[in-house]
Amino acid sequence: MCGIAGIVAFKRSIDLPVTIRQMTDAMAHRGPDADGFFTNDTIALGHRRLSIIDLSSSANQPIADHTGRYLIIFNGEIYNYRDVKKLLPEYPFSTNSDTEVLLAAYSKWGEACLPYLKGMFAFVIWDTVEQVMFIARDRMGVKPVYYFVNDNVFLFASELRGVLGSGIVPAKANKSAIIEFLSYQSVGFPESAIQGILQLGAGSTITIRGNKYSIKKYWDITSTPTIDFDFGDRLRVQQQVRQLLCNAVERRLVSDVPLGAFLSGGIDSSAVVGLMAEVGTGRPNTFTVGFQEKEFDESGYANIISRKFNTNHNQILLKPAVFLDELTNALNSMDTPSGDGVNTYVVSKAIKQSGLTVALSGIGGDELFAGYPFFKQYLQFKKYASVWGPAKLLRLGARLALGGSNKSQRMKALLNAPDTTIRYFYPEFRRIIAPQLLSSLTKWNNSRPMLEEQLVKLPATLEKYPLLSQVSIAEYTGYTQFTLLKDTDQFSMAVSLEAREPFFDHDLIEFVLAIPDHYKYPHYPKQLLVESLNGLLPDEIVHRKKQGFLFPWSVWMKNELRSFCETHLQRIAQRDFINGKNLLTYWQRFLNNDTSVRWMEIWLFVILEYWLEKNGIE
Repeated sequence: MCGIAGIVAFKRSIDLPVTIRQMTDAMAHRGPDADGFFTNDTIALGHRRLSIIDLSSSANQPIADHTGRYLIIFNGEIYNYRDVKKLLPEYPFSTNSDTEVLLAAYSKWGEACLPYLKGMFAFVIWDTVEQVMFIARDRMGVKPVYYFVNDNVFLFASELRGVLGSGIVPAKANKSAIIEFLSYQSVGFPESAIQGILQLGAGSTITIRGNKYSIKKYWDITSTPTIDFDFGDRLRVQQQVRQLLCNAVERRLVSDVPLGAFLSGGIDSSAVVGLMAEVGTGRPNTFTVGFQEKEFDESGYANIISRKFNTNHNQILLKPAVFLDELTNALNSMDTPSGDGVNTYVVSKAIKQSGLTVALSGIGGDELFAGYPFFKQYLQFKKYASVWGPAKLLRLGARLALGGSNKSQRMKALLNAPDTTIRYFYPEFRRIIAPQLLSSLTKWNNSRPMLEEQLVKLPATLEKYPLLSQVSIAEYTGYTQFTLLKDTDQFSMAVSLEAREPFFDHDLIEFVLAIPDHYKYPHYPKQLLVESLNGLLPDEIVHRKKQGFLFPWSVWMKNELRSFCETHLQRIAQRDFINGKNLLTYWQRFLNNDTSVRWMEIWLFVILEYWLEKNGIE
């Protein structure tokens, strides 16, 4: 896990050695173990290394292949690198790193090497003969790539900070991205929170030749995979799910440094820890956060799992006074604004301070195994798909009968959707601030958020999947890619910790998406996953009340965090795009325990102002 950056200069007006170092210095936290550079008259490559596989200096980057033709910088891990290496017996390897295996694979197959790779990655190849730059991002979008292009230059980096560190891109807020953030708590593809800086999509590549570049998608989650499997046998389906998840966990134990695991005590993290104990060679190191506020505290469940699998368990009791210090640290480390992820920072920091560099996470289980309520809700709506068009008068009557609460506004939007496909329903399931409220709190005429545009553009192959899998695909298109994975990357890497996510193994995902709904329907939480694990998890974990890994924000914001929130709300209220009076009135309603005001609606404005100020964004 590392940080990468690069420059392709179309005109010789840039000091390449100085600029590339500025870019990597801005991301030093991603790779504190080493840095490396390559520059010539037209290009520059920079790398910050967090050493995980082959700790020797010979594995520092950039690395050239044995002919000297290709140079590589790489962020991520190729978990099956040993298997790929066996396919390259003619290559004279000089290191034991997955980076050199990746380089050798590209030197033999070119971009056709991508289907061989199982892992999370963003890598760059410079072809010194053809003078071509090739950039690739992993299938699920675990590892980020941001880029900027104008008539003079093409810049790219693992973080917005890396691109801004060049000094070439003005630090101006992107209006459409801010609308996206306030609507969905993160910024979706293809734009970013900074004007002019774009995100490379998951499963995509960029090829830069001369002063031209092209983008190509090499893997699409909506492309129906060819799976030679008989789904008529429930037991065989469960056995295959277990085997694929077991493979995913085992692959992610490949490391030359010690590993740990995030453990909340929920089904997903418990499953990962249980399989680590099963396929690993030592006692897993596990970490959880505990709270004094018992309604938010999950540490008791984590302790059950720790005892069952004999882990080296570590608990962090997070008191409000301690959290205030950690909150500032977390927000200072935030590369792109997000309404979530502070919890990831806190646990990541504790894991890193314990001496570990890698940790497995259970994120992704809810998205794949129908763990959220809206999976069931969507199936309920689909029952009325055949009468959606003719029932307009009925729908109008229902809309008029609804009140003005957030839940009612969401229901009105669903009833007003053109049809019952997940393309139109998913945004309402995930929306934080409704358009009407956003219009009241800001002075922008709300344009259509990017998430909604992306869903409408999904290919028709989406409808070939089972309904629950269609919801999963929408999740991967939206919240999962742009909040969950992005937060895991930015907040773990802020403390130089590599997070690995077995539930984002593409072999596992492709298989589970093909499973018919009647196997996956959750009569109890994530039933298919639990049954596939065949008694691995105790009943206390399976049938516990779902909490999610949440902090007691609504309590703290009215008490310990009140001054912090009020200060930033008053500041953002002065900005020209905010209806300051309305926002501060809404804040007072929250403080007065108005149950129609959700803490997250307020928190997004606090976060936004902090990020704008911290980064000097206009």
